[in-house]
Amino acid sequence: MPYYTSSSQSKHISELPFFTLNTSFPSLNMGSIDKEVVSELPPFFRVYKDGTVERTRGSPIVPPSAEDPETGVSSKDITISEDPRILARVYLPKLSEPTTQKLPILVYYHGGGFCIESAFSLVETRLMNSLVSEAKIVAISIEYRLAPENPIPGIYEDCWSALQWVASHSVAEDGSCIKSLNQEPWLSTFGNFEKAFVGGDSSGGNVAHNILMRAGKESLPGGVKIYGGLLTHPYFWGSKPVGSEPTENRDKIPSDQVWRFLYPTAPGGLDNPMMNFCAPDAPSLAQLGCSRLLVSAAEKDELWNRCVLYYNMVKESGWPGEVELVAVEGEEHAFHILNYESENAKKMIKRLASFLLK
Repeated sequence: MPYYTSSSQSKHISELPFFTLNTSFPSLNMGSIDKEVVSELPPFFRVYKDGTVERTRGSPIVPPSAEDPETGVSSKDITISEDPRILARVYLPKLSEPTTQKLPILVYYHGGGFCIESAFSLVETRLMNSLVSEAKIVAISIEYRLAPENPIPGIYEDCWSALQWVASHSVAEDGSCIKSLNQEPWLSTFGNFEKAFVGGDSSGGNVAHNILMRAGKESLPGGVKIYGGLLTHPYFWGSKPVGSEPTENRDKIPSDQVWRFLYPTAPGGLDNPMMNFCAPDAPSLAQLGCSRLLVSAAEKDELWNRCVLYYNMVKESGWPGEVELVAVEGEEHAFHILNYESENAKKMIKRLASFLLK
């Protein structure tokens, strides 16, 4: 069986103070010195002398849909915050008849190495439509600001702020509704805040982990507690190899390069606790602020060893919740997103949905 489960577009930068690996390259536009490339992270982006960032990888942006023709899911784009500018795409499943039943809520952080992709991209929209249709949940995919324009610590702040905003739609302990200046009716009308989930894929899975750790020590509006976490092929790394990871030329591995390039001033470098959950100064995973956790890993993914180690360390940490591992043999990183029509991808969506429905 291929599955086994265990339980327990260009932008502008005004300042680039955090780039320490800058090297100049001649650009294709030799007629303009402003279009000289001053920094690049292949195959993701290049930064020009005039401050613009050209992303050289990623799927196209697609609009929301009043009713997705394949799944019947409705979606719309909203603004969470103007300063900083945080946007989102909200999803609602097709309801066969009017209902007063509240639906689980999923706050989702897209992947893309912190520097590409979007909550509005084709691959993420397709993923959300499938998952929302299968699980019958309300989902909100967060459009956080990307690196390098927004240094990595700002990404975590954007995503925490977005979660706080979602929680502000809940009902306070005294039964009064917490008022928000820009409330989203799909959340307040259909959302069950006793079944609030946080999830993400790849770098978004890393973000979800860090958000869950923060939720374990900081309160959310209305006393909302995160019920479950969904970490799909989460991007974790470290200076020392684990399991079958390469021991030589690690600086040439994408997982190594992305973090060092985007966050060269990170305290501890690759062993910063935000990236390396088993670093010497990393907080105990027993701090995770949720009751249930699902971790998924793909056998041919260079992150495989870290994902499995993460699952085992959560199990052994003394964390009182229920953790599950979904490991898929013979598949690559984010296969359920990039190869969404495959049988394994369809099985994966059903497995994620079943976790959200428990």
